[in-house]
Amino acid sequence: MTPLLATLSGLVRVNSVNPAYEHGVPEAEIQRYVLEFFRSHGIEAFSQEVYPQRPNVIGRVPGRIPGRRLVFEAHCDTAGIAGMTIPPFTPEIRGGRLYGRGACDTKAGLAAMLHALAEVKSPPCEIWVVSAMDEEHNYRGVLRLCEAFTADAAVVSEPTSLRAVVATKGVLRWRMATRGKAAHSSKPHLGVNAIYAMARLLLRLEEENERLAAAAHPLVGPGTLSVGMIGGGTQVNVVPDYCWIDVDRRLIPGEDPETVFADYRGRFGVECEPPSISDTPLDTPCSAPIARAAGEALSALGLDPRPAGVPYGSDASKFSRAGIPGIVLGPGSIDQAHTADEWVAIEEVELALAVYRRIMETFE
Repeated sequence: MTPLLATLSGLVRVNSVNPAYEHGVPEAEIQRYVLEFFRSHGIEAFSQEVYPQRPNVIGRVPGRIPGRRLVFEAHCDTAGIAGMTIPPFTPEIRGGRLYGRGACDTKAGLAAMLHALAEVKSPPCEIWVVSAMDEEHNYRGVLRLCEAFTADAAVVSEPTSLRAVVATKGVLRWRMATRGKAAHSSKPHLGVNAIYAMARLLLRLEEENERLAAAAHPLVGPGTLSVGMIGGGTQVNVVPDYCWIDVDRRLIPGEDPETVFADYRGRFGVECEPPSISDTPLDTPCSAPIARAAGEALSALGLDPRPAGVPYGSDASKFSRAGIPGIVLGPGSIDQAHTADEWVAIEEVELALAVYRRIMETFE
């Protein structure tokens, strides 16, 4: 087994399911693994506490150009393991793939970044590799990082099939509610049924995707709206006086979360709780130095250098919001992330190492 695959296997063996989910644990153990990797390779490293037992870990290699910093970031937490058909924390290699929870999202990218940093010598910019906590729930790791430090550019690992992603969708999630008047179900005319009112609202929301389809973005497609959860009523023989839904609205570059939320609250005229998640889209210009450096690295290795877009979000938008131009670039496909038999192609992990190292060596 190569050192790269040994590191990836070691990362997969550590349960780092986000604590917000069943079987989740604080990231302390996997961050100790990352910290030991840095130290065993003679790389300066330090921890940044976000919550107790839940730090970010940062490895640093100095650069030749004073004051220039390039950040490579991958999250170490994973989705939950319910319903998995393979042992989640027992990495298995077969058929050119490595299986296990987090293998694709994003321990493969993290392993490749770690080894790229260990191999790079005297890069132009100071290079940081950040193992970030809490991407799978509230993004607290990257937000804490951006509160304390800055950089000239960032490369974020997510499964992009080794495409350089410059545009991603943002997300807005909030609860909408309808209210009525409770009454005995034998005399429903004495009440006002909040579920019926919600049914009418749902039909209007279903039509939203037709409206959104008319304004597609060239890289990420149209914005979308999905109702993912619903609840209401107290018992079957009571006219319900309250019904709620949870809405997931994906934003395209050019849309502002606050403006979009205000539009729905005003246009539909029902109760809207403040958003539980609000994240701006990523919209890094193709002409940005980090996008050009990534394209040149991919081209040099015989890979597709064209800028791409994806419909999901990542930590990259938080870097962008902090004034740090970012791209998303990593091994694996989003189609394998969070799946019952999560896996990553070993060849892509090896190529990712080469791409990351080349960007480290050339970005100025």
